[in-house]
Amino acid sequence: MKALVTGASGFVGGATARLLSSKGVQVRVLLRNGTSANLESKEGVEIARGDLRDAASIRAAAEGCDAIFHAGAIFSFSASSAEIMEVNVGGTRNVIAAAREVKARLVHCSSIAAVGGMRDGVLPDEKQFAGTAPGPYERSKVESEALVREEARRGLDVVIVNPTFPIGWGDIKPTPTGKMILDFLRGRMPAYVDTGMNVVDVDDVAEGHWLAFERGQRGERYILGHANLTMQDLLEELALVSGRRAPRFRMPHFLALGLAHADSLISARLLGREPRVPLEGVRTAREVRFANCSRAVRELGLVQTPIRETLEKAVRWFQQPLWQAAKAGGAGSAGDGRSAEARSLGGGAGSAGDGRSAEARSLGGGAHDRPRNPA
Repeated sequence: MKALVTGASGFVGGATARLLSSKGVQVRVLLRNGTSANLESKEGVEIARGDLRDAASIRAAAEGCDAIFHAGAIFSFSASSAEIMEVNVGGTRNVIAAAREVKARLVHCSSIAAVGGMRDGVLPDEKQFAGTAPGPYERSKVESEALVREEARRGLDVVIVNPTFPIGWGDIKPTPTGKMILDFLRGRMPAYVDTGMNVVDVDDVAEGHWLAFERGQRGERYILGHANLTMQDLLEELALVSGRRAPRFRMPHFLALGLAHADSLISARLLGREPRVPLEGVRTAREVRFANCSRAVRELGLVQTPIRETLEKAVRWFQQPLWQAAKAGGAGSAGDGRSAEARSLGGGAGSAGDGRSAEARSLGGGAHDRPRNPA
């Protein structure tokens, strides 16, 4: 089997390419000039140079492939609206066309943004669709998934996966979620906004892509997630893993929104740098992004790594020199990430104790319990 992976220089795409390679799949990755795949080793991985906005380059990269895993997108709350829409929506349109031409099965990586948050206290599942998007990134994910669903109705062999908030090993750029963890570790988080999210190990998300290819029903969507955590829950878990103190000041949304507007004006317009408090991120935080992830567990067999173990991966990634080397020299310079992770954690999950029971203790078995993996 041969598979094309878009977005392999990023977090989810890189994890997916690594997972496929470990399963013996012939992996081809679509990379822009000057970018490197987020892989420990490129041995056996074919690189096709192109751009999601260039339909011809995608068609050429897809030639001979049985599957296309489309994880390429701009995941940013600060990039321009035009660029986000061109890459995330226009790029998806080009990938769809290539999948049709080469008759490959397409696994489209959407987002929890296309599902939306809780409504009237009910956990959203695959039947729910987002309403108004708070910014260009989320709007692009809603529109690109809508394109895919329409093509599925026209007969395209495609499965949709909706990752929640992935964290873990290999978040190079980092993503907005990873930046939150990084700010916490650097002591740059004096306060937090009262919100909630569903978090999941990025390696489980990668496995979910493969399972969707193998077992997913054409035209269906599957939420790839795990634990519903309030922001306070998440920060307390991070404190336990890292040894740092969690912030205690809970900032009201109106105050966070005001700071975001001021930061956007000063940072973007006057200083020419990315805002530290992204406006779209604050608007997104108004909505509690918990989710019911039981369908992916039940129908695909999605494995859900204990959250404390996942957070340890993320903390170790950002704390050790490998991440700094990756930032300085590109994704390919990250070295043997998994073996380094195993060494730093003393063998992996065992260093965290009983991850599931610790996770249950931190949540207190209350209203935010999430579906368990029956295995």
